[in-house]
Amino acid sequence: MIEIKDIHKSFGDNEVLKGISGKFKPGVTNLIIGGSGSGKTTLLKCMIGLHTPEQGSVLYDGREFTQLNTEERIEIRKEIGMLFQGSALFDSMTVEENIMFPLNMFTDQSRSEKLERVNFCLNRVNLEGKNKLFPAELSGGMKKRVGIARAIAMNPKYLFCDEPNSGLDPKTSIVIDELIKEITEEYNTTTIVVTHDMNSVMGIGDYIMFLHEGKKFWEGSNKEIAKTDIDELNDFVFASRFMKAAKDKL
Repeated sequence: MIEIKDIHKSFGDNEVLKGISGKFKPGVTNLIIGGSGSGKTTLLKCMIGLHTPEQGSVLYDGREFTQLNTEERIEIRKEIGMLFQGSALFDSMTVEENIMFPLNMFTDQSRSEKLERVNFCLNRVNLEGKNKLFPAELSGGMKKRVGIARAIAMNPKYLFCDEPNSGLDPKTSIVIDELIKEITEEYNTTTIVVTHDMNSVMGIGDYIMFLHEGKKFWEGSNKEIAKTDIDELNDFVFASRFMKAAKDKL
C-alpha cells in the first residue's frame, strides 16, 4: 500500500498541491484524475521522488519515503515500475535491450537469467518473439506494451502509469487498460494510473482520486462516480467524455 499524508508542493508563488492525503491499496487499479493544471502529474512525481514536497509524507508499506537517505530510497525504487506517457523507450536499443535495461542496472543476474525474464515479460504482454525489433518498427500500442514489459521486469510491488493511453486509438486503449488491470490483480501490485481518459476511469477505476485546483475534491469507485453531485467532478466527467467522443469522430 502507498499512503500520502498532507502533501504540499509549490513552484515559486504557485501552490500546485494543497494538502492531499489518500491511500492506494494493492491488487486494485488506483486512478488519479483531474483537468490540466489540477496537480495530478506533480503528485505522481512527488510520490516517486522526482519532486520533494515542502510538507507531508509518502509511505510505501509504512516506510516514509520522504525521510529516507539516498541508499534507502534506491532500495524502494527497485520495487517501483514506471510506464511513462510516451513509453520512453531507447530508440537505439532493441525491444530486448529496453526490457533488460533495469535488470542490468539493479541486478547481478546472469545474461541467461535476464533473457529468461525478458522473454517472460514479453509473453505476458503478448509480444513473444519481438526481441530484436527496434522501437521505430513498433506501432503505438506495441510500444506501450513494451513499456509495460520493461516496467514489470523487476517484478515491482508498485507500478506507476502516466497517461498510458495517450496517443492511442480507443480499441488499443482498452487493450492497455485491461493489461494493466490483469497485471495488477495477478501480482497484487499497488498500481497508480494518472489519466484524463474517462473510458479508463469507467473501465478499470477501482479507486479514483479526483483533483481540482491542487486539492482532493472526491474519491470513490467507477460505480460511484456517476452518482456524485459535486459540480467540479461532473463538469470534468462530462466534458472529458464529450471531447473524447468528438475526437473519435474526426
